[in-house]
This record gives sequence, structure tokens and C-alpha cells, in this order.
Amino acid sequence: MFGLGAQELLIVLALVLIVFGAGKLPQVGGALGKGIRNFKSGIKEEEESAELSSIEEKA
Repeated sequence: MFGLGAQELLIVLALVLIVFGAGKLPQVGGALGKGIRNFKSGIKEEEESAELSSIEEKA
């Protein structure tokens, strides 16, 4: 999709390390993981509620 190679990923990682510092990196990773987890659960809940509403409309 983005066509990022190994060299580009290393550059991005170096920039992130410079901006946030080595001490903050675990906190940033944890927050990013929580955000992705919340997004996935929100999508799943939305799909389930859409399925339930379509079933109720048919009944």
C-alpha cells in the first residue's frame, strides 16, 4: 500500500526515537496498542448492532 522498505522503516524509527526518546517509547507503544484495540472493538460492536437491527426489522 505505502511501499515502505527496510530503509524507510529505519528512518521512521530513528525519527520516532528522536522525537519521543527511548524512555517514552514503551508508553507510546502501549497507547497505540490500546487505541487499535478500542478501534477494533468499536467496529465489531457496530457490526453486531447492525446485524441485530436487520434481524429485528425482518421479524
